[in-house]
Amino acid sequence: GDGRGLIPAGLACRDSLRLEAGMPLYGNELTLDTDPYAAGLGPVVALSKEGDFVGRAALETKKQQAPARRLVGLKGAGRRAGRSHYPVLKDGAVIGEVTSGAPSPTLGYPIALAYVDAAFTEPGTHVEVDLRGKPEPFEVVSLPFYQRTS
Repeated sequence: GDGRGLIPAGLACRDSLRLEAGMPLYGNELTLDTDPYAAGLGPVVALSKEGDFVGRAALETKKQQAPARRLVGLKGAGRRAGRSHYPVLKDGAVIGEVTSGAPSPTLGYPIALAYVDAAFTEPGTHVEVDLRGKPEPFEVVSLPFYQRTS
């Protein structure tokens, strides 16, 4: 890529870009304990496909249930970013957990993805993230955080 002006980029670059795009990562937002509906990926599950496949019955059951927690975007009001496994709070009570978070170099403020209780997923909801014992203000926002304009 030298002849085309490309330079190496590491995993931190990849992670900040996918986070700004609101893209879940296996091992963070997607695990064996999560399902595509809670992660907002229900539209990519092809239950209309004919025939059977491994996990179809479990996915059909999950689709009928409202998830207890859903994946949301969080925009920080301060300078500190929430990191993986930090608790998300509402009025001092734990309502969720950050799965990924970082300062956004493109947007200029901290962002995070978190699973929060379904009652607190509306954009504009004010929450806090416990950053090593100090609650910091965050706001639930729509994903993706960044959308490229033409």
